[in-house]
Amino acid sequence: MPMPMRPEIFRDPWGIPHLRAGSPDELSFLQGYNAAADRSWQVEMERWRSEGRTAEHLGADGLDWDRFARRVRLDDTVRRCFENLDAETRRWCTAYVDGVNHALETGRRDADEFSATDTAPAAWQPWTPLGVFLVHHILFGTFPNKLWRGHVSATLGADAVGLFSIEAPVWAGSNAWAAAGTVTASGRPLLAGDPHRLMELPGVYQQVRLACPEFDVVGLAFPGVPGTPHFGHAGPVAWAVTNAMADYQDLFREQLRSSGGLVSALGPDGWEPVQAHHEEEILVRGAASETVKVIETARGPVISGGADGGALSLRTPARAAGTLGFEALLPLLRSRSAADVEGALDAWVEPVNCVLVADSGGDVRQLVAGKVPVRNRQNRVSPVPAWSAEHQWRGAWEKMPRLNVASLAVNANDRDSGGGDQLGLEFAPAHRARRIRQLLEEHGPGLDADAMQQIHMDTHLGSWPALRGLLQESGSLTAEASALRERLLQWDGHMDGSSNEAGAFAAWRSALVLALARTPKLQPLAEPHGFTPLFGPWLHAPSRVGFALETLITKGPEAGVDVGEATREALEEVAAAPPAGTWGSSHTVLPLHALNDHGPRGLAPSVPATGLSGDTGCVLSAESLPGVTDRSFRGPVARYVWDLADRAASRWVVPFGASGHPDDPHFASQLPLWAAGDLIPVITDWGQLTKENHDPR
Repeated sequence: MPMPMRPEIFRDPWGIPHLRAGSPDELSFLQGYNAAADRSWQVEMERWRSEGRTAEHLGADGLDWDRFARRVRLDDTVRRCFENLDAETRRWCTAYVDGVNHALETGRRDADEFSATDTAPAAWQPWTPLGVFLVHHILFGTFPNKLWRGHVSATLGADAVGLFSIEAPVWAGSNAWAAAGTVTASGRPLLAGDPHRLMELPGVYQQVRLACPEFDVVGLAFPGVPGTPHFGHAGPVAWAVTNAMADYQDLFREQLRSSGGLVSALGPDGWEPVQAHHEEEILVRGAASETVKVIETARGPVISGGADGGALSLRTPARAAGTLGFEALLPLLRSRSAADVEGALDAWVEPVNCVLVADSGGDVRQLVAGKVPVRNRQNRVSPVPAWSAEHQWRGAWEKMPRLNVASLAVNANDRDSGGGDQLGLEFAPAHRARRIRQLLEEHGPGLDADAMQQIHMDTHLGSWPALRGLLQESGSLTAEASALRERLLQWDGHMDGSSNEAGAFAAWRSALVLALARTPKLQPLAEPHGFTPLFGPWLHAPSRVGFALETLITKGPEAGVDVGEATREALEEVAAAPPAGTWGSSHTVLPLHALNDHGPRGLAPSVPATGLSGDTGCVLSAESLPGVTDRSFRGPVARYVWDLADRAASRWVVPFGASGHPDDPHFASQLPLWAAGDLIPVITDWGQLTKENHDPR
């Protein structure tokens, strides 16, 4: 049917917006308008973060982020990136912002959180969508891990860094897999996967359909950002991403000196004037404002320390090159083949992603998209000296791996899919990647959407063999602890929410993590690290012990960590006070909302208590933090199966719902489906949708 020129919003039975307009710019306007109406508080919160103004609106709790945002020059970076966009992309992004602002002008931005906090949304700038995107990803890279390695080296010695650095990164859980037509029932490819991020409420991804005469794409969008950058199905082609775990952010140890109000930095050619040096005022609601010193050297903005010492600058591809990769977004929507998607992503910058793409013609490709600088390998490990010529960027980007897929491909933040030593330092253990491939191969030829969907919910714990080996060697125990050990040894290693054994295992694992963190060798890591609390999640010793558990089991004894004694101590502790319930009774979804961190307490919306299966190291990576909490605040923020034989046979789900308004029936309508592993159909027939009566113009 011919597309109407007037923008229209339709809804499916789950409240998912289907947007239709006469041109890409009109459609971008409509997407911005819809995002601002459906997710009003969420997108405004991201704008405040991008501008370093959360404390101004919500009080002193926002200062840690605001100081970082100002020092890292986040808003200045996205303004620069916006100015460097080609004319068409700049116009398209501006149309999105016009839509956001039209929603404001017509009274469609009335989220309850604004009245609860006595705040209000305001007009966006043309570059704000780039700021929203960068807020989501500035801490998504590797530089906080370098702070941790520096802390380990300074505290325990350089040799101890390896205890935490071998296949044990922070926050890895995403999966994507592809089956070529040679192994599917339809003879056409299938794509499936589940990105893992913080479980924000409302969700970080918004299900959306974007249709105009040039393209018709269903996909997952970041509210506040145009297009569908990471996951989409355009009819003849579909794509999906996982974090490549590439190392593309560097920290430089800077020597700064101040004289006569001028600041200089020691570079490889001697002392040089800094590129920026000024103070910015941060307004603080309910308290006095404060000033923050902004310094930028030739390497990048100084994010820690200053002229008095301890200065660290951050260098990123986006700031160095003046582009985030938004130039890829429109060509991505217009793609009709796997080759088109690959070509569009040539412009991608950061974050660096593993991409699976397939088209209805049978072409399936696996590639890494983004920019990784060519430089000294030591840059990937820890902060390096700014005055050293051998640690400077060499002005070139690493070549990205690209492969054609004949049958199966699996991406799970693992070394093989992420480009290995060429691009990164640490990757996720290969457990999830191996398990997904095993399940695909066990099914054999004739894979269909049902088979792909079932893989999402696999609960086999990849680290169980290593931990089971510990139990087998745990030595002399009391009768109660020995009984617990035997019970665990009989367990099948599946983290099912209904399992008492999984609950007992998790309790022992948490006790083990804490026991290891208390050992004389590792205890010093709990000492103050001297960095902003913003980096606390990356520098929390028990959390890092939990992430590195398999490595510590293997390498700890030779480094002086008494793993055997910690194993026995943990067994005795749990045997003396065994957990009463199943794994799902303590492993519940923990949705994150800004009002839980900022402003008055008790105002954040909530969802029903929901027990979960899976855990860190499972394909169903509903992550917990052993030794810290069983609750899952990171997990699959979407699941999807893209069918290239028939897009209407595709399916998807998000943890909560389409709406960001707690009183809307679709605020959390998908939560029980998501928890159970069910998916909802991707509806493509406009006749099955309901037109929204509100006129977006």
